[in-house]
Amino acid sequence: MRLAIVGGALQGMEAVYLSKRAGYETVVIDRKQYAPALALADEAYVADPVKDPDSAMKIFADCDAVIPACEELDLLRLLDSKLKDTGIPLLFDMKSYETSCSKERSNILMEKAGVPLPRPWPECGFPVIVKPSCQSGSIGVTAARNEEERQAGLRKVAELNDVPIVQEFVSGRSISIEAIGNGEKARAFVTTEVVLDRKYDCKMVRCNPNIISAEEDRMFRDVCRKTAEMIHLKALMDMEAIDTPKGLRVLEIDARIPSQTPAAIEAGSGINLLKELVDCAMGKASSGKDSRRAGVYEHFVFKDGVLSTSGEKEFGHIRNPRICEGLFGSDRMITDYEPGKTEWHATLITNGRDEAEADRKRLAVRERMISESGAKIFDDGSPELV
Repeated sequence: MRLAIVGGALQGMEAVYLSKRAGYETVVIDRKQYAPALALADEAYVADPVKDPDSAMKIFADCDAVIPACEELDLLRLLDSKLKDTGIPLLFDMKSYETSCSKERSNILMEKAGVPLPRPWPECGFPVIVKPSCQSGSIGVTAARNEEERQAGLRKVAELNDVPIVQEFVSGRSISIEAIGNGEKARAFVTTEVVLDRKYDCKMVRCNPNIISAEEDRMFRDVCRKTAEMIHLKALMDMEAIDTPKGLRVLEIDARIPSQTPAAIEAGSGINLLKELVDCAMGKASSGKDSRRAGVYEHFVFKDGVLSTSGEKEFGHIRNPRICEGLFGSDRMITDYEPGKTEWHATLITNGRDEAEADRKRLAVRERMISESGAKIFDDGSPELV
């Protein structure tokens, strides 16, 4: 299998990592010369398919499938249009992505599917979250404790020319699950926990059978599968939720390859979601079986003598990364570390028979990283409020 990956940032690195774990050959295209996934690929091209689609199509012609690892609508629409009649599978579903891009549309759909959502305003009362319908990440998101702050949040969304979504503020652990569909049927896979840094960015993903209760896990998989089938998903999507004291509350869906959670799932369960996606596109039945082990995926940055846990945005500044086995005693590591470097990044991946064993290995690796880098301080930042 020779896979073209369009996009060389975090999602591109995820796609390359999973491809290598599946034994695939990778071709990465990105318009930025220093996009980190370019360094991990078997072949790398600095190119912009939107500006030069003919050159991109020549690259794709020598590949067995293409996966977008980006969220730029003009590029996604071009890939969807250009590859439609070529016979080269595009591992992406444009219609499902356009649905998931709108929190307004996807919330209506999830409500019909019986998905537990945060209560809407004004039913919920304060505090609330005010967020734009069609932005990604934390762009334009405001937490409001009173009417003055709610109005400020609405103005922020209006400045983005977007539709506001106002829902109850829910707190608890952040969890995620992925599904893959063939347009009719879908399979939901493994629940993971997403751990945040002090800037509310993902610094760690945990995968083990005990993330949530068995009853909640069955419900989460069920509503994810139902949602995927309701939108006739023909690729991969993830569903994000908060595990509150009153039960799960689903925040959003995204119909694209995510970063971080698939690598943690592969480490903990043995299921490679990219292989599952390729097999689905080729008409093969899902074959991934959950080993019910445990895996942990964690970002670090070393700078100015300080080793700290890092959110994904900071980790995205990595340059010329490589995949190492056994470095500092890890199972695997994605890193630009070299002995003597004064600044470097690393994603640590450990696994074990259970969560305790995976954590013992993770902490032992961390101690070696501190010792061998000469770090004076270790900083493990977490949000003040989760």
